[in-house]
Amino acid sequence: MQFKDYYEILGIKEDADLKEIKKAYRKLALKLHPDVNPEENANENFRQLAEAYEVLKDPKRRAEYDELKKYGGPSDESFRPPPGWQSNSGRHSSANDHRDFSEFFNSVFGGGEYSAAQGPRQSEGYDRQHADDFAIKGQDAEIEVPVFLEDTLNVSEKTIEYAIPTVENGQVVHKHKTLKVKIPAGVAEGERIRLKGQAGIGHGKAPNGDLYLHIRLVPHPLFDVHAHNLILTVPIAPWEAALGAKITIPTLSGKINLSVRANSQAGQKLRVKGKGLKNKQGHGDLIAVLKVVMPEHGNQESKAMWQQLAQSQDFDPRSQWSK
Repeated sequence: MQFKDYYEILGIKEDADLKEIKKAYRKLALKLHPDVNPEENANENFRQLAEAYEVLKDPKRRAEYDELKKYGGPSDESFRPPPGWQSNSGRHSSANDHRDFSEFFNSVFGGGEYSAAQGPRQSEGYDRQHADDFAIKGQDAEIEVPVFLEDTLNVSEKTIEYAIPTVENGQVVHKHKTLKVKIPAGVAEGERIRLKGQAGIGHGKAPNGDLYLHIRLVPHPLFDVHAHNLILTVPIAPWEAALGAKITIPTLSGKINLSVRANSQAGQKLRVKGKGLKNKQGHGDLIAVLKVVMPEHGNQESKAMWQQLAQSQDFDPRSQWSK
């Protein structure tokens, strides 16, 4: 029979402690468990993993195994325990508990399940004791959810559709789900919302996986987002900048009036308190950035007025360049 290198199967060193053994077993079991692994050899791989863990987690069995390891290695196809070998560590458990384990295990750790004439007693599938008792939390999932800026001001409801991969009869299938979810007010770009138990199905006594909603704020045609503040570019006419004016501007919750002072400059910022995005402290602000815009078309009368203005003003906007 072939010698089984349990340390190699678990991917650990021979001086690994029990904590490392358990960690390695859990990591590989999550990957190799037949309920989540559709590969044809999933049963066999998981059986070998369970067998290696069964031996190395038990100090007495591990000590006996380490002693036997001196007599054979993984490449030894004709391994036999030394004459008179008898395990003392295997007597406390029923042989039926390990009937799906290898010829090597049953021959070394006893229980009467193996003889050279009959070979190891096998049953179909993997070791049910380990497979059924091993709990694996369902796979988590994450989907992006687009949210309009207007919808962040209040609690909103959305219908989402997503697919969860699962294994059925050894095949990976995608189950489609539809949920109505509530998006809380004040959600921000990149925020993650956890929906407990709405993802992959758990195995054994483990819970289902969780669904995470990854919030993506939909770009707005008028507003730019800076933290919880909104930036709005406000076009104004030259005479509004010069004389001052009261203008109407949009916000996420409706239109408001904004006062533009006389002699305002292009690029000047006016802050409107509380008209930004909602947050835990209340609301951010709306920052109105003034942009002086010239008329696209003029007439002779307006041209004459601009010429008169140019002649009447002693003003050089580039005077600082000469200093």
